[in-house]
Amino acid sequence: MRLLDKYILWEYIKIFLIILFSFSVLFMVVDISDRLPRLLSKGGEIHDIILYFLLRIPYLVLLSSPVMVLLSGLFLMNNLSKYSESVAIRGAGISILRMVSPLIWFGLIFSIFIMFMGDLVLPKAEEYRNYIYKEKIKHQKIEDKKMRSHIHYLGSDKNLYYIGFFDGYRNDLKTIDITTFHPETGNINRKITATSASWEEEEWIFHNCYIRNFDDGALIEMEHFEDKIIEGVDVTPLDFIKSAKKPISMNFFELREYIKRLKKVGEKYTRELVELNLKVSFPFANLIILLFSVPLVSTSSRSKGRGLLFGMGLLVCFLYLSTLRICQSLGYNEVLSPLVAAWLPNIVFAALGIYFVVKAEV
Repeated sequence: MRLLDKYILWEYIKIFLIILFSFSVLFMVVDISDRLPRLLSKGGEIHDIILYFLLRIPYLVLLSSPVMVLLSGLFLMNNLSKYSESVAIRGAGISILRMVSPLIWFGLIFSIFIMFMGDLVLPKAEEYRNYIYKEKIKHQKIEDKKMRSHIHYLGSDKNLYYIGFFDGYRNDLKTIDITTFHPETGNINRKITATSASWEEEEWIFHNCYIRNFDDGALIEMEHFEDKIIEGVDVTPLDFIKSAKKPISMNFFELREYIKRLKKVGEKYTRELVELNLKVSFPFANLIILLFSVPLVSTSSRSKGRGLLFGMGLLVCFLYLSTLRICQSLGYNEVLSPLVAAWLPNIVFAALGIYFVVKAEV
């Protein structure tokens, strides 16, 4: 690494650490001021309340990371231009893009770091924070997701399933109805009903089971079984258990498996699929937003437009986060596909950022 690269990178990191510390303290003060009276009124212990606030730091760092990265870049570029260092660097024949290349690498590495933090640290912190809030402070039990009733879903075999009640503790089903339709006419081909079913040796055993076969809607055959294994029923007890965790409390692979289970039993999973894509797309906002600090280095130290550029940089960050939330909402409501909702802001602002970097070079 060249001496210039080390200098620019070190100056940036110093500014970034100061802003990181300042933001963490600011957010903690705001969060404590807002929540502390309510937590104390619920009778929470002081050590539980302190841990509750400390566990919020990973979320606050991840959420505000694009702002911190941009502010650090703006302050660095301002200093380089203010003391004419950028003029000397460009006078030595070094382009702006080459000068800021250490920051681009920092943005890329930091984006990957944020991605892993959001996938490894944040879910554990939020899960334990929710446990402290529910059980330690509010003295409530975590919502039980192992008992469900009136489950409707379309199976992978295109059969229509109805489960009256699911007991996730005993892995039992009550009041089962499985209907097979003719793919062209829509008439019922077969209907299976059972009073109950139990999960034994990795398969469902249906009890008091009736199998009725139809032809053009007319009943042609009916069989009764005390116990019967039905081929093609590919759901497991785990598929019926709705996760008690929120998407923010799951890592990428947990959320992906949860979506598969929701899809298998016919539950809506659009919101979760948007969150899954955001786990990958959002960290790269740190690299994209950093590009908007580069034009500041090309302005004169006496230029009246420096303050305007500084404000424009912050405005861009605000617009990016607002666009992200709008696209996220559109994705939730299926106006945009989950993939487009998560990546469209990155694509648009990356194109704008590259345009401003090229323009600054000219």
